[in-house]
Amino acid sequence: MRRIDFNCDLGEGCGGDAAIIPLISAASIACGGHAGDTVSMRETVALCQRHGVAIGAHPSFDDRGHFGRRELALDGDAVRTLVMRQVGALSAVCNASGATLRHVKPHGALYNLAAREVEVAAAIAEAVRDLDPALVLYGLADSELTRAGEAAGLRVAHEVFAERRYEADGRLTPRGTEGAVIEDLDGSIAQVLDILRDGRVLARTGERVPLHADTLCLHGDRADAPIFAQALRDVLQREGFVIAA
Repeated sequence: MRRIDFNCDLGEGCGGDAAIIPLISAASIACGGHAGDTVSMRETVALCQRHGVAIGAHPSFDDRGHFGRRELALDGDAVRTLVMRQVGALSAVCNASGATLRHVKPHGALYNLAAREVEVAAAIAEAVRDLDPALVLYGLADSELTRAGEAAGLRVAHEVFAERRYEADGRLTPRGTEGAVIEDLDGSIAQVLDILRDGRVLARTGERVPLHADTLCLHGDRADAPIFAQALRDVLQREGFVIAA
């Protein structure tokens, strides 16, 4: 049977975590940058432990006012420092809870910047490697971040998105662009099926773009995320996928 990891960004104070976690295989947990604190990290880790869900860190620019979705001009050393600090905070929570930290996935503007900027990608990959070379690095499929992870000797997971539109170069459509977020469930399911069946996605401008999918992401900050999560899980199972990190 085919295998796919189904992940969601959680611990962001959006309220749906308890409903979503039983439906996914991996959670990327906010660790103090755009959202999250020690209490929310403990609570989310405990939910993951209860349901056998893999735990990951979701570091971001320190920018709660914009939910980590505004690019900040930081050099490689500053990026490396913030990643090590935030991932280290979640790692400490995991250690205290008897849980295992499995992966790291940057959030928002940091994620998108690392997808295209070699210096940022390398700083993140090196920080993850120095923290624990057994950690898996999640990044936009076939991006600078996944290449940097491989160059650093890390295992990488090429990530695709259920409800974000793509550009012709394989990057995500910027959120400020009309149609960047797929709001309807049918549209999201259609995109997921295209990616998983054909290895391609229909770009915003009409091109068919090849995509390598190891892990499928649903954003947990949308109000209907639990509904999307259940529907997408059902689709994956009907398609014959084993959902596992």
